[in-house]
Amino acid sequence: MVDIKKGLTEEEVKKRQEEGKINYDTTVPTKTIKRILFENFFTLFNIINLFLGICIFLVGSYKNMLFLAIVIINTAISTFQEIHAKKTIDKLSVMATSKVKVIRDGKKSEISINDLVLDDLIELNTGNQVATDSIILKGEVQVNESFLTGEPDTIIKKEGDNILSGSFIVSGKCLAQVEHIGEDNYTAKISSGAKYIKKVKSEIMTSLNKIIKFLTFAIIPIGIGLFVMQYSVFGVGLKDAVVKTVAGIIGMIPEGLVLLTSTVLAVSVIRLSKSKVLVQELYCIETLARVDTLCLDKTGTLTEGIMEVIDFVPITRSEDEMKNIMANIAKFSEDENSTIDAIKKYFTKTNKKFNPIQKVAFSSKTKWSGINFEKEGSYIIGAPEIVLAKKFKDYEDVVNKYSKDYRVIVLAYSKEDFKDKNLPNNIEIIGLILILDKIRKEAPRTLEYFYKQGVDVKIISGDNPLTVSKIAKKVGVRNYENYIDMSQVKDNQIDKVALKYSIFGRVSPLQKQLLVKALKKAKRTVAMTGDRSK
Repeated sequence: MVDIKKGLTEEEVKKRQEEGKINYDTTVPTKTIKRILFENFFTLFNIINLFLGICIFLVGSYKNMLFLAIVIINTAISTFQEIHAKKTIDKLSVMATSKVKVIRDGKKSEISINDLVLDDLIELNTGNQVATDSIILKGEVQVNESFLTGEPDTIIKKEGDNILSGSFIVSGKCLAQVEHIGEDNYTAKISSGAKYIKKVKSEIMTSLNKIIKFLTFAIIPIGIGLFVMQYSVFGVGLKDAVVKTVAGIIGMIPEGLVLLTSTVLAVSVIRLSKSKVLVQELYCIETLARVDTLCLDKTGTLTEGIMEVIDFVPITRSEDEMKNIMANIAKFSEDENSTIDAIKKYFTKTNKKFNPIQKVAFSSKTKWSGINFEKEGSYIIGAPEIVLAKKFKDYEDVVNKYSKDYRVIVLAYSKEDFKDKNLPNNIEIIGLILILDKIRKEAPRTLEYFYKQGVDVKIISGDNPLTVSKIAKKVGVRNYENYIDMSQVKDNQIDKVALKYSIFGRVSPLQKQLLVKALKKAKRTVAMTGDRSK
């Protein structure tokens, strides 16, 4: 275990660097400019045309070399497009490169995440993204793992707990020891399938290449035959024989089709750029046009990722009393999540100010939070079945009534305080708060467009499948009632459920990958997007 006050020494750091135990960059590299130029210039189409151009040049008929303009324009379009995309992505990568606070030899400094070594002691504060899988040695933090799981709720992490790379520190401060580096990190493992530059699968490009390959074998005997006939049989001079032979061969090559294809794709790229879409390769446009299955996340994609309180239902207290209690909870709560933010926006006016003496933060594990107020008692908000426990049966009907359309949170009361941060005894219900994840205004219209284009839409989320289904219904997803809890599905069953269901809830990052692979295996052309898609 590393010394919590000093961290690693310089000697220990150098030793780990020499051993290769450094947090090297595992992001997908962009193509080098040299590779882009090579791939665009040295194509079979260009080589054939260049050979014919050289033949014309050697006989001095320069005016007949104009056909090379098509080659130059076609090559320039694809080359400039890819270089522009590469430079844009590289700039974004530089902007996204983050720093991390590290303690070495008892001194705190800020270094690049790619300079971290195994066992380094790092300091994490509110707002930091966890750079590497680590173990908390000191402190307590609330962590948001939505980047990895799709779940928006925060999780409390204490000493001895693991925190995964890619997650965010919502609140608190801790010292943690680096446990994994490079490809051993959790985020690197789940995205390992993208760690290479893939060739674009284009039917147009494949078809054109097949035609050109076939012509390559045909051109040689045909070209020789044409030249012999012109030069020997008809007695044409060398220069004219070469020009006429090349003219005959050029007519066999679909140069106009190639240029037209590149031009149309270039226009498409320009149109997409107006909507702030960056196309990395020209023929990606065709792949996009052939998509027949679209996989979407829920939070931040169909919805804005912002909770809003729609209404509240008093049960044992008056409306004004419940408003005042909720306003005090909103004012003094130290939680940082979308639910409490929605409560703070809705409940703003307090008729009577309470004095908080004890607070228990929300966690996705306990599903509740609470505040004990002086001379008032303890007030708890959270999941009804958890907070009310055995008394939930008495209010199950009313909770289920509202659960059909809303996310229901209970407000409860107890005269006792929170012993060891546990729920107090003798809890009584006060009322219910009805919350909805705010739906994006453009979502229904966008989904309808995809359906008209014959694209099947599937929702893949880390949230509760029933909750996802309700949101899907509101935004117009077809077959919204056809949902499944993926936490109950084994990996060898995914091929079957991928085509059968439209809504997938409680999906792990690995299952998201397996679902897409299963759809591709079924000959679907799949696109996936979301507010956190990598």
